[in-house]
Amino acid sequence: IFISSVQKEFASERAALRDYLRGDAMRIRFFDVFLFEELPATDQRADSIYLEEVRRCDIFLLLMGNDYGREDIAGFSPTHREFNEATSSGKHRLVFIKGAADQNKHPKIRALISDAGEQLVRRRFVSLPELISDVYASLVDYLAAKDLLRTGPYDASVPEGSSWKDLSAEKIQRFAGMARRARGFPLSEATPPEEVLEHLNLLRNGLPTHAALLLFGSNPQRFNISSEVKCAHFHGTEIAKPIPFYQVYKGTVFELVDQAVDFVLSKINLAVGTRAHSTQAPVEYEMPPDAIREAIVNAVAHRDYSSNGSVQVMLFSDRLEIWNPGNLPPSLTLEKLRHAHGSVPGNPLLAEPLYLTKYIERMGTGTGDMIRLCREAGLQEPEFLLTDGFITRIRRKPERAFEAVGGKLLPALTQEVTWEVTGEVIRLLKVLNEPLKRTDIQKILRLRHEEHFREAYLVPALAAGLIEMTIPDKPKSSKQKYRITVKGERVIERGD
Repeated sequence: IFISSVQKEFASERAALRDYLRGDAMRIRFFDVFLFEELPATDQRADSIYLEEVRRCDIFLLLMGNDYGREDIAGFSPTHREFNEATSSGKHRLVFIKGAADQNKHPKIRALISDAGEQLVRRRFVSLPELISDVYASLVDYLAAKDLLRTGPYDASVPEGSSWKDLSAEKIQRFAGMARRARGFPLSEATPPEEVLEHLNLLRNGLPTHAALLLFGSNPQRFNISSEVKCAHFHGTEIAKPIPFYQVYKGTVFELVDQAVDFVLSKINLAVGTRAHSTQAPVEYEMPPDAIREAIVNAVAHRDYSSNGSVQVMLFSDRLEIWNPGNLPPSLTLEKLRHAHGSVPGNPLLAEPLYLTKYIERMGTGTGDMIRLCREAGLQEPEFLLTDGFITRIRRKPERAFEAVGGKLLPALTQEVTWEVTGEVIRLLKVLNEPLKRTDIQKILRLRHEEHFREAYLVPALAAGLIEMTIPDKPKSSKQKYRITVKGERVIERGD
């Protein structure tokens, strides 16, 4: 906010407005104030500085009283120059006139008041409290007009500058197919993207909301920088540098969940059993993948997206912790989370598509499911904590994977093991008892994110000659499968 006036005449009002706007955490979040008298001494012309500041400001606030101010060679005062610059620059102008009558005002002030009155609505004030009240009301109107003052949830608002070009039609089409198969979504993949978004209430005045961009954006982090997920793996029980494994994931909320879950699954113990009772050897992780997924999807779906914080997934030697910048709604407590409770989504428009694709449930069963899954796996019940955000903590039991299937326990870490074969590749080799499609391998390993699977598992195994394609001359064939090679079998044998 650039405050313009004759400084001596409005010294007390200028100082009061500055202190009022800077004295409240909510107001200072939206506004800062420029006062010329606060500038330090500088080797620049005063007029060039204040006109440049007018061009930089968002709001031009003009106070007019009796005095016109010192005139330059052309007969204009600094205040008049500033008003003209704000007008030509298209700034949002707020004009406040001191006094109920104008007969004692300088002729040029009366002319400026008349000029301003032909362009905008002016407000008159007599006392300082009246001025502050009027300024407050004008700023509230400004925030509302800019959609910065929200009365609804964050995910229902429209980010400034967004348009249809920021959405991916392919992602919307893919969602419609997934939702139709999972929950009987009434629209098909052939439905125009706009109709899908209209059906999901993800448009506002024809523009995509924050929820639409988080779900289907081609670059969601452009408008929601902190919507990324930070994943870290520590060998000990405390946060310590250097961090052995650290990854920041970006993308839609679907991609964030899949990538973060796959990150955790690639770092915890996995055991592969025998084929005594099935053609496919059973596999078991030390922690239930569904509990891990539930904890991560809850953090992504229910976090506070207006916060600058990001979801953090931290794996320690004794526990998994998922932190998100959010809080519980007033109707819920930490104790209520451990029992049946209603669903109170912090981002309702975001939650609906996640429900339709079976990423979450509507009935508030997520925390209860985590508790049940951990109990069934013989683990401690998850802990739910409120600190500077919300934390879900799941305790590890590395030997549990082996106990569950009585098979070979694969290393939890993806450090280079013997023969420079990563833990992810070893896991792939262990489950490849017969030629399998990529999708089948991912299903066995409970991995959803295709790109992560290809980069961490499939490509390294192919490059090392440990697996091969069954149709090598048609690598993109829909019938393509992968089988272990003699070299891969030797790695498994030597690893045993």
